[in-house]
Amino acid sequence: MLKRLRRLSTEILHKNPWWEYRRDEYLHPDESKGEFFYAHTHGAVFVIPELQDGRLFLLRMFRYLNQRESLEFVGGGKKPHLTHEEAAREELMEEAGFQADELIRVGWFNPMNGASDEECYVFIARGLKAIGARPEVSEEFEPVMLTPSELDALIAEGKIWDGMTLAAYALYCNSRFANHSR
Repeated sequence: MLKRLRRLSTEILHKNPWWEYRRDEYLHPDESKGEFFYAHTHGAVFVIPELQDGRLFLLRMFRYLNQRESLEFVGGGKKPHLTHEEAAREELMEEAGFQADELIRVGWFNPMNGASDEECYVFIARGLKAIGARPEVSEEFEPVMLTPSELDALIAEGKIWDGMTLAAYALYCNSRFANHSR
């Protein structure tokens, strides 16, 4: 069995509304001290809206760090006072403009476990009712509806490059709740 690394202290180096940048001091397995720098978050959610005809709803958006457009599922950071389901419903309304009759959790993952403690919960949204998107001032989206086989082709061509979308889709595809009519 691998030895656990024991945290000795935590220092917050920077804080903003989305995350904290932290430095922990910890003990190595040989009892020497080490430092670990990471981003702490309140978690995140990704929502895969399934339309009645079986297509999946994604968003095309511009990603600043990569200076290019990205196709992604609905998602975002979880506010500390919300449950994961409440956060998923909020993101679905805000970014996609939908309310869902049914929200099914299909799993969770850590998008980058060497740099962040973030846990991202993935939901399928069904029974969608359009209510109009309400994006934040920093967000601009273009809706894109794809069949699972069209999405598979874009992934195979390397045109879907957002890691959280790829991970969420993997959980969706392996879920017993997914619409497997490809």
